Amino acid sequence: MKETNGQHIISLFEQWAPKSLAVDGDPVGLQIGTLNKSITKVLVTLDVNLDTVEEAIQNGCELMIAHHPPIFRGLKNMRTDLPQGLLIEKLIKHDIAVYAAHTNLDIATGGVNDLLATALELENIDILEQTTSEQLMKLAVFTPKESTEEVRTALSVAGAGEIGDYQSCSFTSSGEGRFKPSDAANPYIGQANELSLVEEDKIEVIFPTSMKNKVLKALLANHPYEEPAYDLILLESEVNQLGLGRIGMLPEKRTLAEYAQVVKQQLNAPFVRVVGDLTKEVQKVAVLGGDGNKYIQTAKRAGADVFITGDLYFHVAQDAEAIGLAVIDPGHHVEQIMKNGVAEYMTKVCNQNKLSVEFIPSNISTEPFQLI
Repeated sequence: MKETNGQHIISLFEQWAPKSLAVDGDPVGLQIGTLNKSITKVLVTLDVNLDTVEEAIQNGCELMIAHHPPIFRGLKNMRTDLPQGLLIEKLIKHDIAVYAAHTNLDIATGGVNDLLATALELENIDILEQTTSEQLMKLAVFTPKESTEEVRTALSVAGAGEIGDYQSCSFTSSGEGRFKPSDAANPYIGQANELSLVEEDKIEVIFPTSMKNKVLKALLANHPYEEPAYDLILLESEVNQLGLGRIGMLPEKRTLAEYAQVVKQQLNAPFVRVVGDLTKEVQKVAVLGGDGNKYIQTAKRAGADVFITGDLYFHVAQDAEAIGLAVIDPGHHVEQIMKNGVAEYMTKVCNQNKLSVEFIPSNISTEPFQLI
């Protein structure tokens, strides 16, 4: 294992939850300090407050990965006699960097909303509100027959040719290639200033546009020709559809009252608020971590029997009741599920990359509400 700096750690994190996934205006990314330093311990927390900062100090952490950005709106001052200024001062004095992953972590596959959906026992999970997708690209490259398998394998290892649950998908056709090297060329086949006729294969593979550079790098590193001929074609097909919230099915129907108890227990919520007939049976469930007030109609249109979200407003609850949508509000704090989820994911990828760094889920509850 080897030590690494924060840039490397966050680079791996952003392969999972890139900042580009965040909704417009969401202040994700590095907020305090620098990533250009050695990191041995990272505290994963829902919120950054004086208690979690002290926890980071006590654990010897050089970095905090938080779900809720501690700086959400522009600062007008940084007075250390006020709570936010004091918080930032403490972080800087102890050289602790803070990186925020908010809606990008909500949207990412395996992120907050997938963690919630899994905890809530949902099956056949789909996206509730699509926010982004990616176009496919096709690469067609011409290779001498003796190099076809090597090039095809390299493209597959780079991730090209994945279609749904299938990998290493490609199509190969054969033909004749003609070319005349110049005096300055260093040809793999043929002689300078002589027209060459070569039996070649045409390999075709598809991949998401975000993988273009990686696929081309693999192609050029493994193709025998000095100047390989290839086509890149942008397709209209979409892939990697991502979005906010999830919707799925319970294995069996339950009454709203029964399922509200499941939600409370599974999400470790001190209490839940419920809208709807408690005797009504529910099976199709929508869930959106945090504040989901804007998505009541979205959940209804998706056919949800019940919508699980936090921070429900009084009039939105009345609107849900009017359209016949049950709602369970376990509070905003259930997003704490990301603490273990992020720590487990990052521990795995850092081990795979032989990086010596420890990820510690925060033990501090930042839930402000109490039930009396």
